[in-house]
Amino acid sequence: MKSNIYLKKSNVLDYDTPLITDLIKNRGRNSLDDFEKIGAAYSFVKDEIKFGYNSRDDISASFVLADGYGQCNTKGTLLMALLRALDIPCRFHGFTIEKSLQKGAIPNYIMWLAPEFIIHSQVEVLFEDNWINLEGFIIDDSYLKSIQSKFKNVKNNFCGYGIATKCLLDPQVEWSGKDTFIQKEGIQDDFGIFNTPDEFYEKYGTNLSGIKNWLYKNVIRHLINKNVESIRKLIN
Repeated sequence: MKSNIYLKKSNVLDYDTPLITDLIKNRGRNSLDDFEKIGAAYSFVKDEIKFGYNSRDDISASFVLADGYGQCNTKGTLLMALLRALDIPCRFHGFTIEKSLQKGAIPNYIMWLAPEFIIHSQVEVLFEDNWINLEGFIIDDSYLKSIQSKFKNVKNNFCGYGIATKCLLDPQVEWSGKDTFIQKEGIQDDFGIFNTPDEFYEKYGTNLSGIKNWLYKNVIRHLINKNVESIRKLIN
């Protein structure tokens, strides 16, 4: 039996907004079985929502969808909203990741802004009575291929450009009913499981505050996104 705890709506998981309900309806997602529903939501967030940096970690799912890009926390928010809209139970698992994981995606002259350990999260989805860890959706396929091309001599361990994996050549990020990871090797602190992102952010906050937050929101993230897009275009 599916628990309502893992299906409920929240301010961040605003899956009843027209932007999200229309997306699901127009693509006929409700007619799929659970495996296909998870795969459809996962693939959409992974590859149609490009890797990039939003204004804040705690923006709503509909805001992420309107942006059309996101990073671990915001893409995770959208994935959770889509899953719950499709009646698939899911939950939030909070962590921190090493700052070094972002080097390359974030230019060196901006790295001073990032905290030493950055708020990070993954989505856990209930499938066939098992909780499956989903994190491989963070990096879109076009960006990943550009990184693989740029570092074509690296087959295994890699850390940087928003990626931390033991196998850059084949990180196993596609939905197959099993765990997916793309930043796992950079994880530090484990903050545990939360029913919604809202509960996590209320307790732990987001990555930046004060003048750093203002600079990031209004200036620096645009420079980072420009850099990310230039990386993506290396082979695309």
